[in-house]
Amino acid sequence: MKIGFIGTGNMGTILIESFIESNAADPSHITITNRTIEKALKLKERFSGIHVIEDQEKLVQDNEIIFICVKPLDIYPLLKKLTPHLRKDHILISITSPVQTDQIEHTVPCQTARVIPSITNRALAGVSLVTFGKSCSEAAKADIQTLFTHISKPVEISSGITRAASDIVSCGPAFMSYLVQRFIDAAVEETDITKEEAVIMSTEMLVGLGKLLETGHYTLPALQEKVCVKGGVTGEGLKALESGVQDMFNRVFQRTHDKYDEDISLVKKQFHV
Repeated sequence: MKIGFIGTGNMGTILIESFIESNAADPSHITITNRTIEKALKLKERFSGIHVIEDQEKLVQDNEIIFICVKPLDIYPLLKKLTPHLRKDHILISITSPVQTDQIEHTVPCQTARVIPSITNRALAGVSLVTFGKSCSEAAKADIQTLFTHISKPVEISSGITRAASDIVSCGPAFMSYLVQRFIDAAVEETDITKEEAVIMSTEMLVGLGKLLETGHYTLPALQEKVCVKGGVTGEGLKALESGVQDMFNRVFQRTHDKYDEDISLVKKQFHV
């Protein structure tokens, strides 16, 4: 299956790298383009078999699966430009959360889906969020699932939970890494530990925690219970966390949803759907 990528920004590049390194796709079956073509050429320096092309229409014509990896407000004008070159058997995949599959289907004549990846997919891990358009055939759905199974656990979601799911899967690594960074900074400020020591210990702790959860031996609440000895140090630390966190994560979801609603409103004005 030939795959085309329009856009080689952060997430587009992560998908290309991950598909190749997981053997989900051979570099010779991938064609890429970018508004700044030099960025695409840098990827070709690393994966010589990749095809780089400046003509977006030709990319569409020569490939079966087309990934649209551009900013939300750039998608509608791009789709209008590409529509004359899209066939019914094409599979068009957007990776942008504010653009809904029904909006894309209203604009193009081909099969459509939305897949929201995560930076964790770069480690061939984590979740990718999948929403299939009504036009998507069972064969196309299977192709998408197979492709993303190589680099993640694909989870099909409804449009109604897109933002919450994306906050957890896609934004979550940034949120959690911020908290761990503050954890490290506080350790350095309050104790004699060096930053280098704290970073190494925290990193290995996170890796170990992930592996522990992966085994299924403990749930998150069970982990807290196992580590927390009555009257011990961990319990005192958890009290400080309870006092500080309060409704912090509620506010995180409120802020991200407010921004999402704003983006959706702007996208609707373009698609008229």
